[in-house]
Amino acid sequence: MQARHISICICTYRRLPWLQRLLEKLEHQQTGGAFTFGIVVADNDAGRSAEGLVAAFARRSSVATVYCCEPRQNIALARNRAIEHADGEFVAFLDDDEFPDDNWLARLLQACEHYHASGVLGPVRPHFDEPPPAWIVKGRFCERPEHPTGTIIDWGRSRTGNVLFRRAILEDASEPFRPKFGTGGEDKDFFMRMTQRGCVFVWCNEAIAFETVPPARWTRRYMLKRALLRGKNVLKHPTGRFKSIATSLVAVPLYSLVLPVSLLFGQHVFMKYGIRFCDHLGRLLALVGLNPISER
Repeated sequence: MQARHISICICTYRRLPWLQRLLEKLEHQQTGGAFTFGIVVADNDAGRSAEGLVAAFARRSSVATVYCCEPRQNIALARNRAIEHADGEFVAFLDDDEFPDDNWLARLLQACEHYHASGVLGPVRPHFDEPPPAWIVKGRFCERPEHPTGTIIDWGRSRTGNVLFRRAILEDASEPFRPKFGTGGEDKDFFMRMTQRGCVFVWCNEAIAFETVPPARWTRRYMLKRALLRGKNVLKHPTGRFKSIATSLVAVPLYSLVLPVSLLFGQHVFMKYGIRFCDHLGRLLALVGLNPISER
């Protein structure tokens, strides 16, 4: 039987040291002869800042590597550009600030075929190049939910940072990722539409990737801005829009009362409620046409 071929898609924007580490880690993927893989790097920088790095890697690496550029600053367009250059039966996505363990791709593929799934998602665990503040660790702000292998993942828990799916699910999808989600949320929208078409996505907890978390992301400002942006993007989804608004109308005044009291229980508790407050506030501000933040 002919070996499966997987296209690993990476969208990047001016994060060359992290991209370099990711590419080098991908060279060590263990295939066991069961599949082959190539890499597609979509540079979302009109200045083509990653072109030289990718070209140098492609010259010295045995892994077939393709560079392409999407000059318009929009993550959805960058993902679509990467898919245009992907020639695999399967497509995998990693973020440029992530890197996988050596059996990452093999475990995703094994799970996809074992469960006859449309696609598979795996855990993304934090990686700190230097120790973070104690309140970050205590509040587990950089950790994401994980699930037993084989768990069916609904679109609300999905993302593109560590996923593999069958390219066949993109048939009749001229625009897999929709540009109106350019600042985030394009991945959940993608999985929502694929799920509505009958696709099933499962979890593989052994297919591990790590996300680099630099000091700039440890700040209260970053976390609260990110929550505002996430809340704003929720309203772009047609499903559950009115329920989300109703929930936020109750939550914002409630969290306003809770926040001052939460300070008594430590900074990690205060930030946990502060993030929830900004999630809901972002929805309400977007509802009335106010946009306090356009990027993270």
